[in-house]
Amino acid sequence: MHTPKEIRENFLRTIEMRYPKWIPCRVVISAATWNKYREKLEDILVKYPEIFPNFKKGSVKFGEFGLRRKGNVYIDRWGCVWKFAIDGIQGQVVKHPLDDWRKLRNLRIPDPEEGLIYPPTTSGTPVLSWHLIEENVRRAHEEGRLAVISFPHGFFFQRLYYLRGFINLMMDFVRRPPELYELIELLTEYNLELIKRALKLKVDIITFGDDLGCQDRMPISPKTFEEFILPSYKRMFSLIRRAGVHVYFHTDGHVMEVVDYLISTGISVLNIQDRVNGINNIKAKCKGKVCIDLDIDRQHLLPFGSRNQIREHIRKVIIELGSKKGGLMLTADIYPDVPLNNIDSVCQAMKEFMKLHLKLPY
Repeated sequence: MHTPKEIRENFLRTIEMRYPKWIPCRVVISAATWNKYREKLEDILVKYPEIFPNFKKGSVKFGEFGLRRKGNVYIDRWGCVWKFAIDGIQGQVVKHPLDDWRKLRNLRIPDPEEGLIYPPTTSGTPVLSWHLIEENVRRAHEEGRLAVISFPHGFFFQRLYYLRGFINLMMDFVRRPPELYELIELLTEYNLELIKRALKLKVDIITFGDDLGCQDRMPISPKTFEEFILPSYKRMFSLIRRAGVHVYFHTDGHVMEVVDYLISTGISVLNIQDRVNGINNIKAKCKGKVCIDLDIDRQHLLPFGSRNQIREHIRKVIIELGSKKGGLMLTADIYPDVPLNNIDSVCQAMKEFMKLHLKLPY
């Protein structure tokens, strides 16, 4: 078992490509998955302290979905109305407060002093105050752990369509109404205020998530991304990097057309999906330029693959994307369609190969 200080140091070595001792591996389990498998899932996790160093039986409360409960309707701090179809799984925005631009003057803007405003969570606490965030960071420093602040998923591009509605936003990118530029500036300034407060807490890394891609393409062109999204990303992420703090950026879907743009913002870690982007494409665009946190295929491999297929996939991606220098992490998100045996298989493969990069020739 590694100490929290060793885990933190290895994580930073991986990001900074300073020859880590092992490849950081995560298996992230949804509340819906916990509710399905319960104690049987606990039995798997305790077998792999290398991946779940802090896990203890009885620490997860099964069936507690917070706001993410089937049939629940929730209005967030921005006035977006969320509805939920499956217990424990994130819902969808079904009513948009800016479906008419005439409503912009009355938009409900959260107070940055209030804290971080999350989409509906399983914890039932969609607002995390700065007092609690500061306490979490303080404890991380005291215990030698990585000090992380995670911004709300869908903090920018997705928040635009949560507010406007997806079809409206796509038309806005073509029509270019002045209100669109006003909304982008408003949202950018709001996030910058949050970032300034976060940087006062001396963290190691700030994480962001914004799903930019569809299954096999992006919903907007690279040119549209460059005009409307990229400048705000650069303003936000450059502020963090100038402070000596790392930026972790997650995005689901096919995003290869804008990977170069994303890297240009100064991000330290790029978390993207393997299957929809292609290992060869990721290797060509990202390897050696940014730390890759590879999201293991959750559509086909994890729910339907055999133990050997999972093992070989993990081995292959490390050989293709790994390096003695570092720059590679692995993440597997587990949803209820993944059989228990496959959960065990991905944990076993990660354990077996997390030091495989040390045997690579470079």
